[in-house]
Parts: sequence; structure tokens; C-alpha cells
Amino acid sequence: MKKFLSLPPEKQNKIVTAAMTLFGEVGYKKAYISEIASAAGISKALIFHYFASKKGLYAYLVYYTGKIVMTEAQHDRDTAGKDFFERALISIKFRLSLKNRYPAMNAFIDSVFNEDDDEVAADIERLLTIAKDMHASIDLLPGEEKLFKSGALPQHVIKLIDKYAEGIVSTFKPGDSIDEAVQEAAECIKILKSVL
Repeated sequence: MKKFLSLPPEKQNKIVTAAMTLFGEVGYKKAYISEIASAAGISKALIFHYFASKKGLYAYLVYYTGKIVMTEAQHDRDTAGKDFFERALISIKFRLSLKNRYPAMNAFIDSVFNEDDDEVAADIERLLTIAKDMHASIDLLPGEEKLFKSGALPQHVIKLIDKYAEGIVSTFKPGDSIDEAVQEAAECIKILKSVL
């Protein structure tokens, strides 16, 4: 791992992006180191030299993803004093910004949620713990259920906003205007808030 981390950042990014892209497309079992190496423009032997195994590479990607998400979250998400709907919008903006800055990461994270290979289960559990902590930022705080009209079940509202966020993030392309996407999300959340 030390040898990988001593590479120039551009070369590290090329390897990470190639690996995230392939794992994101086909999952852990069907990803071949030779394909990752080819996409990164290096030899298969170098991947093993840097990470020792496919599992080592995958574990690094999980660690790297968690580190990026937590670092970005600390800088980009001031939710103190915000209500549920404001926090939901901040969460959407955060997810769009993350996808814009790290395009391959979104597909990789999605693939991690669907991965069932026991060989990487412990690594996945670490990332899922981070994701659950991140998702908790749009959970209801005590007393916020009063924000909803009678009959609106809070768990359904949370699920609805989460599914909406997944949709807007999945259709967002790197280079698209984050401000326009966030403005659209704000309008939709405003409508939800008025009817719920």
C-alpha cells in the first residue's frame, strides 16, 4: 500500500477511477484485475504489487470512499438548526457535489450496497456503517413529526425524499449545473412540504 500511496496523485486517481468504474459496473466477483489494469494503463502485476490482491484493492476502495465521504461531509454539511426539509436539501446537494467531484464513486457505492460476496463482507460493512451515519442526518429529530400534516407517516416521507434524492443523483451527470439541480430539488421539496 505504501508504494501505491507514494505514486503521483494523477496516477493514483487513474487506478482508483478504473477500479471503481469496473467494480461499479460488474461487481466484485466479475471484475478482473487485468481489465482494471488495462483501463488504468498499467500492468496487472503492478496492481498486485500495490494491493497484493483483488480483495486488497477493493478494501482500499472501500476505505478511500469512506474517507472521502466523511471528509466532504464535514466540510459541506452544516445542518445545525435546520429542519427536516432543509437537511434533506443539504443532503441532496452534498450527494450531487460528491458525484460531480468523484464520478466513478457513485456507481461503486451503489455496487457495494448490492454486493453479496462473503470475501468482502467485512469491508462492505464498514462502508455501510458510514452510509447509515450519513443517512441519519435526514432522520427526524424529536418533535419534527409535527412538521407533517395529520396522516402523513414520517417513515414514508423519509423514504419518499430518499427515493427522490436517488433519482436526481442518478440522472445527474458530472459537469451538469449543481445549482440548477439543487434549485429543482428545492422546488420539489417545497411542494412536498406544502402537501405533507
